[in-house]
Amino acid sequence: MWCGRREGRASSSLCPAWLMLHESLFSSSEKMEDCLAKKMEITVSEAEKRTGRNAMNIQETYTAYLIETRWVMRAHSQSMWMLDSLWRRYSEFELLRNYLSVTYPHIVVPPLPEKRADFVWHKLSADNMDPDFVERRRIGLENFLLRVASHPVLCQDKIFYSFLTQLFFPFFQADSRLKALNATFRVKNPDKRFTELKHYSDELQSVISHLLRVRARVADRLYGVYKVHGNYGRVFSEWSAIEKEMGDGLQSAGHHMDVYAASIDDILEEEEHYADQLKEYLFYAEALRAVCRKHELMQYDLEMAAQDLTSKKQQCEELATGTVRTFSLKGMTSKLFGQETPEQREAKIKVLEEQIQEGEEQLKSKNLEGRDFVKSAWADIERFKEQKNHDLKEALISYAVMQISMCKKGIQVWTNAKECFSKM
Repeated sequence: MWCGRREGRASSSLCPAWLMLHESLFSSSEKMEDCLAKKMEITVSEAEKRTGRNAMNIQETYTAYLIETRWVMRAHSQSMWMLDSLWRRYSEFELLRNYLSVTYPHIVVPPLPEKRADFVWHKLSADNMDPDFVERRRIGLENFLLRVASHPVLCQDKIFYSFLTQLFFPFFQADSRLKALNATFRVKNPDKRFTELKHYSDELQSVISHLLRVRARVADRLYGVYKVHGNYGRVFSEWSAIEKEMGDGLQSAGHHMDVYAASIDDILEEEEHYADQLKEYLFYAEALRAVCRKHELMQYDLEMAAQDLTSKKQQCEELATGTVRTFSLKGMTSKLFGQETPEQREAKIKVLEEQIQEGEEQLKSKNLEGRDFVKSAWADIERFKEQKNHDLKEALISYAVMQISMCKKGIQVWTNAKECFSKM
């Protein structure tokens, strides 16, 4: 993949909604002064349509995104192999996120923006090559990098740093480990807190999905209402042509209606950015469930280790006492072929005792690992909750302010039309 240094730095054209979100990245009380986002400016400044051949040697069209970085404090020297700009495909962002998910199982890893448009109103293109969609995804990818760069743990990861500054960052294949993390395990003693968190993430995803569907339906109807006002403009203009005294007033009123009808395109474009903020937390719900699944996997391993240890202790006891408590293949074999010699029993007991000792150490290690996971995971979940509450509160308030402003513009249009009619 080609990359190179650029003389100029293109600034990200963020709408007010995303500017508000980016400022909120550093509002948490748990922010770290030494996080990467404090030291380095990170932008995804451009998106470019390209054509090339994939791993199967098949021609394909894809979008590449230009990542630009700049140290805020020049005290950090930049080595020759560090680039200040490079191009990445969406699939490379996916590789990075997969790596972070597997490497940091206790962390709610920030989600990527959607690969294909969803919850769109009918006038909006669902094509993933549509320029408007590519632009929103560019903003979403920049937000993802800023989320990671401002996270107290993820920001220190060397692979993430390589992703930003090196053309060839270490490739990470995590397919088998990801499949294991995505599997469902039935544990005997689930942690109540993680069970409740899993239910909460399901409900959060459901609520936001419904909200996005409602918003799409409202956008469809709103678009129709605004465009119908263009008919007012056309009729008033036609009417003005046959009137002498009333002509100017009707023509002016028609102009106001035309402006009002045309304004809906910018309004709904801004609304899409607010919808993208909600979609981020729609995808965050899956990130929460991923942490719960990782805990279930650890709990399952712990229970299996405890079960195996109990089985070995029982076998050792049976060999030592010469009794078999439960029906087993060993018991049937003894009845058919006779009892083992004392020497054979002693040898097996010795092997089992070693395995029991090893199993007890392993169980102790897994217990400790589980406690550390719960402690770390819950700390990050609390950090995430604080971030979520702040972001969604600000997004909903800003959306309400935008709706109020839109209504005020509608009132102003009809006030202007009234004045035009009064002057006739």
